[in-house]
Amino acid sequence: MIRCIRHAAVFCLLLLVALLVNAARVQVVQSDRLDSNPANRRLAITRYAEPRGNILVDGKPVTGSRDSGQQLRYERTYVRGPMYAPVTGYASQTYGTSMIEHAEDGTLAGTSDLLAPLPLLHDLTRFRPGAGHVVTTIRASMQKAAYDGLGGRRGAVAAIEPGTGRILALVSSPSYDPGVLSGTGEEVTGAWERLNGLMSQPMLNRAIRQTYPPGSTFKIVTAAAALDAGVVDHVDAPTGAPDPYILPGTRTRLPNEADRCRNASLAYAIQWSCNTVMAHLGVKIGLAGMLKAVGGFGFNDRTLRIPSPVSPSNFDTDMSDDQLALSSIGQFDTTATPLQMAMVSAAVAGGGHLKYPYLVERVTRSDGDTIAHYGRRPYRQAMYPATAHQLQRLMVRVVEEGTGSNAAIKGATVGGKTGTAQHGVGNSGTPYAWFISWAQAHGAPQAAVAVAVVVEDTSVNRADISGGGSAAPIARAVMEAALRTSRS
Repeated sequence: MIRCIRHAAVFCLLLLVALLVNAARVQVVQSDRLDSNPANRRLAITRYAEPRGNILVDGKPVTGSRDSGQQLRYERTYVRGPMYAPVTGYASQTYGTSMIEHAEDGTLAGTSDLLAPLPLLHDLTRFRPGAGHVVTTIRASMQKAAYDGLGGRRGAVAAIEPGTGRILALVSSPSYDPGVLSGTGEEVTGAWERLNGLMSQPMLNRAIRQTYPPGSTFKIVTAAAALDAGVVDHVDAPTGAPDPYILPGTRTRLPNEADRCRNASLAYAIQWSCNTVMAHLGVKIGLAGMLKAVGGFGFNDRTLRIPSPVSPSNFDTDMSDDQLALSSIGQFDTTATPLQMAMVSAAVAGGGHLKYPYLVERVTRSDGDTIAHYGRRPYRQAMYPATAHQLQRLMVRVVEEGTGSNAAIKGATVGGKTGTAQHGVGNSGTPYAWFISWAQAHGAPQAAVAVAVVVEDTSVNRADISGGGSAAPIARAVMEAALRTSRS
């Protein structure tokens, strides 16, 4: 009898050990797999059981949360959603997250270890400390100026503070209201299908995810390369460029929109946008020299994050001389995002030093205590300081005496460069209108802002585009807002 009791006790002990082992297996070994199982609704229910943290612009939230009364309780809301969509992205219970909503999801959803009062507290106990907030570098007045300036036309605006790398405005048009994607159900599914089916692609972030041929705005990069490499000793000296210019190894003539480009100086070529001079200089610099120059500005960088990934701007690494000539004036396969061209302008305004662009200033707990801060950091040495100072003078001349007069601002020094970007089969499409610029208030120690604007569907003729008729006024409005902000 005693032996039977002993056997029963051992058997029960074994059952208890097996139960504990199985519990440990489920809760520790298999926890991640069970958490990610699509059939497990508990994580989703927990995720949306509390309001999501906010994204702030100028200290004010441009996001919110509403109680839906459903199982997935809190849905995301947006203030002026279309204007801020390229910054915030969307947070959808059906389609996930994008942009800052994605890059800072741990903070906004309250799952980041940084939010916990003790290290690893969340991993050990599943404790949720409450959602944090994300403070952006965006300035509301500049964002509005850019958004209103585009007026629904296809295009984008990017604005950077040259001295720090802060992104002050990031606009893509046409845009969309991310709030229509927040919840679940047929309305959300229908909105997703409608937005993705539109030819205008409102969900495409043109400021950082779309690359365009930069046209004549790229001539600033070629000019920097020519000066740094010593191909041009003095900006007012003749360059020896012929007109007409025959692309090397071909019978193709490269046309000019400007007059008197034969043997013109670099200063004249930038002021009036001579294709022949800049193509001639690009070939003289050579592919290796041009690759060194474009790399300094950030072209071909596939690692750039702001914190969302930025599509790499392209300058081919293997080209014939005729292709290099076209690439040196922003044609052939050369492409750039608006953010990249704002970085080009910022490098000139910043004395050749290019700061890493960033969109998030800091993240905080729900009570406002900062848990992470993102400040200025160096990115590239784009050119020699002496080269930058010469290009500053040339860009100022473009605005004061050349093709960029529509960007002039009273009480400020403004530098700019107009551009057109041909596209379509046989360049048959209406050229994209480009303008890059920077502005510095009189008496200020440094430039307040560097801006890039591209307008895709402009309705004016080519001459007006080349004169900065479409893009320059938008850039001017953004720069005026930046100058007002810097004075306040």
